[in-house]
Amino acid sequence: MPDPVDPPSSAGVLRRQLWIVRRLVLGLVTLLLVSILVFVATQVLPGDPARAVLGHDATPDRVALLREHLGLDRPLAVQYLSWLGDLLRGNLGDSLVTQESVARLIGDRTVNSAILVLLSAAIGVPLATFVGAVSGRRRDRWFDHTVLAAALALTALPEFIIALILVILFATTAFQLLPGTVLLFPGQNPLSNVTQLILPVAALVLGILPYLARLVRGSVIDVYQSEYVRNARLKGVSEPVVLRRHVLRNALVPAIQGTALALAFLTGGVVIIEQVFNYPGLGSALVDAVNNRDLPVIQVICLIFAASYVVFNLLGDVLTVFVTPRLRTAGA
Repeated sequence: MPDPVDPPSSAGVLRRQLWIVRRLVLGLVTLLLVSILVFVATQVLPGDPARAVLGHDATPDRVALLREHLGLDRPLAVQYLSWLGDLLRGNLGDSLVTQESVARLIGDRTVNSAILVLLSAAIGVPLATFVGAVSGRRRDRWFDHTVLAAALALTALPEFIIALILVILFATTAFQLLPGTVLLFPGQNPLSNVTQLILPVAALVLGILPYLARLVRGSVIDVYQSEYVRNARLKGVSEPVVLRRHVLRNALVPAIQGTALALAFLTGGVVIIEQVFNYPGLGSALVDAVNNRDLPVIQVICLIFAASYVVFNLLGDVLTVFVTPRLRTAGA
C-alpha cells in the first residue's frame, strides 16, 4: 500500500487555494490572448465583409457607407477594444449577414454541440477506461494485442474518414440501418430522435477511444509493477480487489488528465463531424460564418471553443490535485 498521508494542514489548504486562483488567473489571461489572436486573424481573412454582405455588384460608395456603419473603417486597436468591451458587458454583437443577435443565432446551436460532446464523452470515456484497464490487466495477451492494433488503425484515420466509413457501412452501401444525416428543426431537442445521433456520436467516440484507452493501459501497467501492489498480492488479496482498490484508484490521475484532453478534442472535433452529418451545431455555424465573412459570429464561436479548452484543462488539473493525496496536502 502507498505510504499514509497526513491530514492536510491549514497551510497546505491555503497553498492549494492560491494555486487554484493562479490557475484561474492564468486561464483568464489565456482567453484574453486568444481573443486578441482571434480578432486579428478574422481581420486578415481574404475578402471584405461589407462587400460580402452587399454582394459583388454593390457600388464602392455603398460599401464604404456600410464599412463606416459597421465601424470597419476605424483603427484595428479601437475596433478590438470596442468589441472586447461589448463582450464584457454581455453583448455578443449582431451578425453581419442576418442582422440577428449573435447570442440568439448560436443559442440553440451551442446547446446542440454541448449535447453531442457530452453524450460522446459519457460513452467514450467509460468505454476507453474499461478497455484500457482490461488491456493493461491482460498485457501481452490476445485482447491486449487486438486493442493495440485497433487503436493504431483508428489513430491513423482522420475524423472525417472515420465518419465517412461509418456512413458508408451503416447508412448507404453496406447496411442501410441508420440515417446518414441529422435533420433537426430550429429549437428541436437533438435527444428527441436519438437514432440520428448514433453515427455522429460513434465517430467522435472512435476519435478519442484509441488515445484514452492506451493512456489508461499504460497507467494500469505501471501501477501493477509498483511495490504496494506486489505487497497486496503477497498478503493474499484477490486480483479483483487488487484491481479495484489499488490499481484503478492509482491509475485515475492519468485518466483524469486524458479525459480533459479528450473533452477538448471532442469540442474541436465537432467542426468536422457536424459538417459531415449536417448537424446544426457550433461547428457548422462556424463554417457558414467563415464562408460568409460574418466576423462577429466567427469571433464568438472561436472564443467559445477556446474557453472550453481552458475550462476542461482547469477542471482536469483541479481534479488531479484533489484525487492525489500528496498533491492535496501539499497544495500542489
